[in-house]
Amino acid sequence: MSTPKRAKRADVESPAVHMADSHGLIRVHGARENNLKDVSIEIPKRRLTVFTGVSGSGKSSLVFDTIAAESQRLINETYSAFVQGFMPTLARPDVDVLDGLTTAIIVDQQRMGADPRSTVGTATDANAMLRILFSRLGKPHIGPPGAYSFNVASVQASGGFRVDRGADKTRTEKVTFSRTGGMCTRCEGRGTVSDIDLTQLYDDSKSIAEGAFTIPGWRSDNVWTVGIYAESGFLDPNKPIRRFTKKEMQDFLYREPTKVKVNGVNLTYEGLIPKIQKSFLSKDKEAMQPHIRAFVERAVTFTVCPECDGTRLTEAARSSKIGKVSIADACAMEIRDLAEWVRGLDEPSVAPLLTALRQTLDSFVEIGLGYLSLNRSSGTLSGGEAQRVKMIRHLGSSLTDVTYVFDEPTVGLHPHDIQRMNNLLLRLRDKGNTVLVVEHKPETIAIADHVVDLGPGAGTAGGTVCFEGTVEELRAGDTVTGRHLDDRAALKETVRKPTGTLEIRGATANNLQDVDVDIPLGVLTVVTGVAGSGKSSLVHGSLPHRAGAAGEGVVSVDQTPIRGSRRSNPATYTGLLDPIRKAFAKANGVKSALFSANSEGACPTCNGAGVIYTDLAMMAGVATTCEECEGKRFQASVLDYHLGGRDISEVLAMSVAEAERFFGEGEGRTPAAHKILDRLADVGLGYLTLGQPLTTLSGGERQRLKLATHMTEKGGVYVLDEPTTGLHLADVEQLLGLLDRLVDSGKSVIVIEHHQAVMAHADWIIDLGPGAGHDGGRIVFEGTPAELVAARSTLTGEHLAAYTGS
Repeated sequence: MSTPKRAKRADVESPAVHMADSHGLIRVHGARENNLKDVSIEIPKRRLTVFTGVSGSGKSSLVFDTIAAESQRLINETYSAFVQGFMPTLARPDVDVLDGLTTAIIVDQQRMGADPRSTVGTATDANAMLRILFSRLGKPHIGPPGAYSFNVASVQASGGFRVDRGADKTRTEKVTFSRTGGMCTRCEGRGTVSDIDLTQLYDDSKSIAEGAFTIPGWRSDNVWTVGIYAESGFLDPNKPIRRFTKKEMQDFLYREPTKVKVNGVNLTYEGLIPKIQKSFLSKDKEAMQPHIRAFVERAVTFTVCPECDGTRLTEAARSSKIGKVSIADACAMEIRDLAEWVRGLDEPSVAPLLTALRQTLDSFVEIGLGYLSLNRSSGTLSGGEAQRVKMIRHLGSSLTDVTYVFDEPTVGLHPHDIQRMNNLLLRLRDKGNTVLVVEHKPETIAIADHVVDLGPGAGTAGGTVCFEGTVEELRAGDTVTGRHLDDRAALKETVRKPTGTLEIRGATANNLQDVDVDIPLGVLTVVTGVAGSGKSSLVHGSLPHRAGAAGEGVVSVDQTPIRGSRRSNPATYTGLLDPIRKAFAKANGVKSALFSANSEGACPTCNGAGVIYTDLAMMAGVATTCEECEGKRFQASVLDYHLGGRDISEVLAMSVAEAERFFGEGEGRTPAAHKILDRLADVGLGYLTLGQPLTTLSGGERQRLKLATHMTEKGGVYVLDEPTTGLHLADVEQLLGLLDRLVDSGKSVIVIEHHQAVMAHADWIIDLGPGAGHDGGRIVFEGTPAELVAARSTLTGEHLAAYTGS
């Protein structure tokens, strides 16, 4: 009789909603990070929300720098002060209220470390599991997992230590230690060895006195470089280098550091090769001046290590096999093939390990990276590939109610692959997670449950929420994104005629299968194909060499990140500050160094930073505006000098568009500065301020800044790697106009691209495929976009036809 009573009681109480179920929103109030203007917004949890808007409108500032940053900061604060001391310190975002946050997992486009010992396998733990597998099942058994690691060196040591146990009880004990590692001793686990081309260092038909050295900056009057060799006493400076004796050559090239006296000054002499290695090869190539970088690229060659044949592993590690497969063979397989091999192993003693390894490898295949191999250097992955590799560890996660934050997850994806990425995003949402995506592609915007559109413009013209709602409401709305969401480019009616061709014959880099192709010159050529089909291998691997042989200079604008500190800004990066400083110096009759915040003109209190940084150990450091210069970065006396009625701090606070007018006419007219500003405006960066720190720019802004800088370089062939990355639908049209201007000025432009609007605008298309990895590496189509659409013979042709409505 008690059961009906309980049922009746439950019926009466059922309408009550539990308090814990009322927290279904992430609330942001008064967000002012970067260019955000007191943004207040409510984001539904356990839904897929896409953030749209033109590049620079504030999407990343809201999603990454506010919501995700505060979530990570709050999580870090749950650890003890001791542990926090080892973690990155995060400042609280500039926001009034952030409520309803959950743990944020950021999956961004930051390139993975380019360390030569970092591979796809080491970055995803797949290598660690393989090493354990071979240490258990490999025949012959050679040792623990470290014996199969190319990052672990073999070590042997022995020695004695004294044990003091009180008066007259001291005794010496002998200890030996050994560790078996898998690192190849010749290349130290890198797989390649470097060699210096001596012909690029000196002309051996000349003597040192006659200026034999061809190294940049090595002038005959420089005692620290040429002088020390001429006056060292080890060599005859008047004898041609090719006539040096064996001992002289040894001293010239390889001598150990030795103290010598030159003109009464004590100096250290060392052989030319170790000196070059310390002076040039130990430095970051990206940070070098262009002529120094060109010298290093000419003088240093990298070849496959002859001892390990590029596998990075010792002979012992390569000899231990499971069946007929060594760990080197396993890491060299395409991951989809490796997954099949692991699936065929049946050993109960390592069953849990095999299950975990299968899941990891299957995740690679599921996410569209089955064409990679575990021995692929992580630094060679594109931004899109790196982002998807980071996703792998989250796909099989049992966590729910987590906030996943993605930065343009479709970057580097062919239209054919975007549906697969969409399915993964929906799967994460359906497990009960909140998914926040910054995205421009209409195919991904279309699957959103909720859309937030920021704008209306970029930089100071953006930073407000223009729209919140469903995709259909966005399409009907009057925002820039809504108006352009259904934009479709039309095929070109007439295409340009090539002025010549670059012949590539027998290209075999990576997965290319003996490719022969003629790349037309004087036109806009688009190289396309599914991810992993061989586009970058063809363009970056084969083109520069062939173009150089044909006498054509190549200017390459790739996806490598811009290096720069918080002192770097568009004016310093593009070289714009030099003509501005000279113009100020000439107008006021003073030194140009006064107008640099990194030199004589810097405020002495903040050293030209504009802010004072206070380190608070494990807590986030505090940056306060310098009271001396009020954030202007310069000494007060420097601000008394004017050009066209403006001081240097006011000029650096101008936008590119404003500065373009200022330096184009009147008292401020400076043609050299105006020319650089024109290029910045051409690539759509007219809204940036000249002194804005590079660290505050979005990925798309940085790539276009790099493009504007490279446009000055002398080269007949321009290679662009996915220039639409980070570009809003409305900005793509402006980019196409820029590409047209480059071609019309006599350049040959080659673009690696997946965006159908760029394909439709091309004069010539080269399509690689048909698949990825060993299923790709072949030319499946060459011709005009109209011919590609008419043939519909490839995946690209089908998607381009659907896009253009042909």
